[in-house]
Amino acid sequence: MPQATQRTVLDSSAIARALTRIAHEILERNQGSDQLALVGIHTRGVDLSVRLADKVAAIEGVRPQCGEIDITLYRDDVGRTRTQPEVHGTSIPFAVDTMRIVLVDDVLYTGRTVRAAMDALVDFGRPKSIQLAVLVDRGHRELPIRPDYVGKNIPTSYEERVSVCLVEHDGQDRVVIE
Repeated sequence: MPQATQRTVLDSSAIARALTRIAHEILERNQGSDQLALVGIHTRGVDLSVRLADKVAAIEGVRPQCGEIDITLYRDDVGRTRTQPEVHGTSIPFAVDTMRIVLVDDVLYTGRTVRAAMDALVDFGRPKSIQLAVLVDRGHRELPIRPDYVGKNIPTSYEERVSVCLVEHDGQDRVVIE
């Protein structure tokens, strides 16, 4: 069996620059941080949303509210696999109604995770808008979902795998294609 090769496409400084750019774009599009909240999709989307909130705070002087959402029970493949899904907690410590919510995830692929996250989010109320920020968009959409903010577009084949490593979970920041 051939050994998998890895190619680093984003290092720690490139990830930091991408998140800084995304923070500026979020503020520009939303004309500031009023009524703005960032909701990270478990697991690495939560870490990225916290980093984005810190960057927005550094730019704007006000830190947007943050939440985290677990989409495990909203996935369209629940019960179709033999493995028991691992459920994380959902924490949205603010009223969703009338907020401009930015969902944050690490990789956008088919769009199914984002669809599940939107379903989970609207169970908490009716936001004024839902936007999407992703560190990596690798293409291959199966649903009509597109990100509003992208760190890097990385065209991939179906056989390739994009792995996002973050200090909080993996001890280092980098994005690799395997």
